[in-house]
Amino acid sequence: MGVVIETFIWEPSSSFFIFFFVSTFLSIFLFPYFAKNRTFGSFDHSISSSFARFQRWFLAIYTLSSVMEGLWSVYGELELASYGVSKESMVFYLCVGYSTALVLGPLLGVLSDLIGQKRICLLYCVLHLVVGVWKRITMSPSAWFPNICLSLAGLVYSFGFETWLVVEHEKQSQRNDSLNETFWLMAFLESASLIGGQVLANWLVDENVQHGIALSATASLFLSIVTIICIVQTAKEPLKTLPFRDYSAAFYAYVLGDKRIWFLGTSQACLQFSTAVFWILWAPTIVADGREVNLGLIYPCFLGSRMLGSTVFPWLMSGQSLLRLEDCLVYIYAILGVVFSIVAYDYQEIRILVVLFCLFHGFAGLSLPLLARLRTMYVPNELRGGMISLSQFPANAAIVFLLIQRGYSNKIENSTVMAFGAISLFTASGCIYLLRRWGKSPHQDWHKL
Repeated sequence: MGVVIETFIWEPSSSFFIFFFVSTFLSIFLFPYFAKNRTFGSFDHSISSSFARFQRWFLAIYTLSSVMEGLWSVYGELELASYGVSKESMVFYLCVGYSTALVLGPLLGVLSDLIGQKRICLLYCVLHLVVGVWKRITMSPSAWFPNICLSLAGLVYSFGFETWLVVEHEKQSQRNDSLNETFWLMAFLESASLIGGQVLANWLVDENVQHGIALSATASLFLSIVTIICIVQTAKEPLKTLPFRDYSAAFYAYVLGDKRIWFLGTSQACLQFSTAVFWILWAPTIVADGREVNLGLIYPCFLGSRMLGSTVFPWLMSGQSLLRLEDCLVYIYAILGVVFSIVAYDYQEIRILVVLFCLFHGFAGLSLPLLARLRTMYVPNELRGGMISLSQFPANAAIVFLLIQRGYSNKIENSTVMAFGAISLFTASGCIYLLRRWGKSPHQDWHKL
């Protein structure tokens, strides 16, 4: 008599998705009825018509750009595996991408400050256009060239759009509330667009992965062309005339010479490092006990929790909060460090791991607009791109080092890498605490907006 072994594939319950949807819906639509400051955010009609028009165009452009980011993040190892690429080669491609960001990242940030943010955002679209053309006409297992382009595009995405927004906001002399609104909407729409990119990629892919990649390349081409047209349709940006010598002197005085910027930049680097560690190790951590898991349904849970976390930001900014922004970030980073410590200390059940990772993304979604607000308080807009890209240098260096140690030498375990992520988050909490001590009085910006 034969024995039938039933296989069980773990996947999150539908209650997870219902919880995130209902909670996010209530957080957004109940806000105007309970907020102390009724003029905040999407419900503020005091902004000028020109900035409101720019804001709508900007959010549409940012949403399309986020969809392009999410479109290629779906494949990753699956694309390389379809070509028969070995694990060592996959690690090599990751190292190439992060090494490119390590070397060219600071240069791109300075370039954006010198030539203008609108032009650097156009470069982002051109890079995705090149990747789309490459993958459409070249069915080759060689992934170093598109990997470099996507790494550079990810760098531009991390600072280009935000800097473009704050420069336009300062140019039109708008209130702080309109800027705060756009910060949390960017974090919210980014997560929603990443989910949309996953849905689009899964809809295009079929049993033949390479055919699905070709269709995704066509979609990327279309989205990049539409985004370029939208960027060109916005108001013309004057050519920057600041000489490089003057820019270097200002950067040294107001960024490198300010200890508060060092604290803020270190905290940003620590968050970027821990986030990269998560995206590299979350899948191996969940399937470590050998059980089959539907990772495609867990991924939207992370982004849903991130969307929910971003909606908490307007509640914090709606009135005179008892906590300063720095205080909030100190506690957030400490909580994130505890989450990583639990994962690094011992293996947990899949359900507990998913809850912990959702907590990580929920608080990370809240920290993104908070960090953007702190950059507005402490970093001059003319130097913002260079500061953000420079802060990513130590994070990228640490990631390359750990990839070599773990991927090639096998000298450290995944739990050790997670422990490094926890240490970096506790370090970020300490940096924000020092920033609070060295910073200005509560609710006073570095420059008036």
